[in-house]
Amino acid sequence: MSAPSRNMNIKTASVGPFAIGDPKLTIIAGPCMAESKALCMQVAEEMKNLCAELGFNYIFKASFDKANRTSLGSDRGTGIQDGLEILAAVKGQFHVPLTTDIHLPDQAAVAARVIDLLQIPAFLCRQTDLLEAAAETGKALNVKKGQFLAPHDTKNIVEKLRSFNAKGVVLTERGTSFGYNTLIVDMPGLEIMRSFGVPVCFDATHSAQRPGGAGTTTGGVRESIPAMARAAAAVGIDALFLEVHPDPKHALSDAATQWPLSRARELLVQVKAIRDSISRTGT
Repeated sequence: MSAPSRNMNIKTASVGPFAIGDPKLTIIAGPCMAESKALCMQVAEEMKNLCAELGFNYIFKASFDKANRTSLGSDRGTGIQDGLEILAAVKGQFHVPLTTDIHLPDQAAVAARVIDLLQIPAFLCRQTDLLEAAAETGKALNVKKGQFLAPHDTKNIVEKLRSFNAKGVVLTERGTSFGYNTLIVDMPGLEIMRSFGVPVCFDATHSAQRPGGAGTTTGGVRESIPAMARAAAAVGIDALFLEVHPDPKHALSDAATQWPLSRARELLVQVKAIRDSISRTGT
């Protein structure tokens, strides 16, 4: 499956046995939080098999700590040691690369013992100490564009990481603040970010959020996810990020926007069709 031609030279980011930015689209997917080993195993197995069938690369994602919850009373997760043990078990069982988010500089080296792609949260995308510590691990980095940044502002993030000799950089679009409790997605911004010579990822599930929109939790519009994913595929992306859960309504975080695991095929088949169509036309 060839990638859409965008006449841009990018430096790929190596993650396990493949690289983001290679011809195959990479799917980054898993539950928002590593709630349990059983949950992570279920999601990893189903998503790995689906991606293999459709011709996509696959990276399993789950967070060991949700440090940016809306309310102090919200569940934060298992913590770094237990969370990394769950993730390591997923890698050992299914032989898939892993990603998770880190929030503090001293978490970078610890996570890098297990994780193949270190994720920098959107709210922390300009934190120099965190970026430097992550780069020093030698692992590829996926930086989520802050909801407060314009696409062209991410050039400064890329230049920072290059100055720290980062081994691979990916930029992820996850929506931009538009008034109170609302996000919008600037699709041409994906091409702006890619013009800085790095692969780009679209986070379809977080882009559907309504931050703080449910009072003590973040709300969202789950049914807007397919439209945004299709649009991003049409623009041309190197990776697609999805949080998926077998029972989103009862998920411990992001219950409003995690995509049902049972509907993952439905969504990815649409993305594949658009990507294949663009590849055939050569646009």
